[in-house]
Amino acid sequence: MSAKEELEKLLAMRAELEAESCSLKELQKKLENNVLILEEKVVAEELKKEKAVIEELKNKNKATKDAIAQLEAKEKELETKLEQVSLTPETPPEEGAKEAPAQSSETEEAPEHAEAEPEEAEEGGVAVTAIDSEALIENQEIVSESTKKQEKKKHRFF
Repeated sequence: MSAKEELEKLLAMRAELEAESCSLKELQKKLENNVLILEEKVVAEELKKEKAVIEELKNKNKATKDAIAQLEAKEKELETKLEQVSLTPETPPEEGAKEAPAQSSETEEAPEHAEAEPEEAEEGGVAVTAIDSEALIENQEIVSESTKKQEKKKHRFF
């Protein structure tokens, strides 16, 4: 092999390698562009998903705020109703005195001192009557006297 033939072989090999290098560089550029395009698509899809999640959260928050507003309105309505009910007596004072439950035997013994003052009673509730302090003291004295008499009777038999 002569030097001339060897030079031609080397030049041919160089030409092939340069051609391969160009095609590899083109392939590399093409792949880089594809990667950039795919990255942009991925980011775009993530943006769409985030926007959808944000929109969904906004809608849920709006629904929750609406529910809260309705509950607050209902609460105010019920508080107003409660105030009206508590301010309005169920029975007028004259009727309350007639409907007062019968007094116990202790209070019946001294009715001239007892002053009944009916208080508000709820439906199915119990009416409470206030007793004058003098009548209460007299009733206590009567009860204590009756218990002393009962004790004396017990001691007589033993």
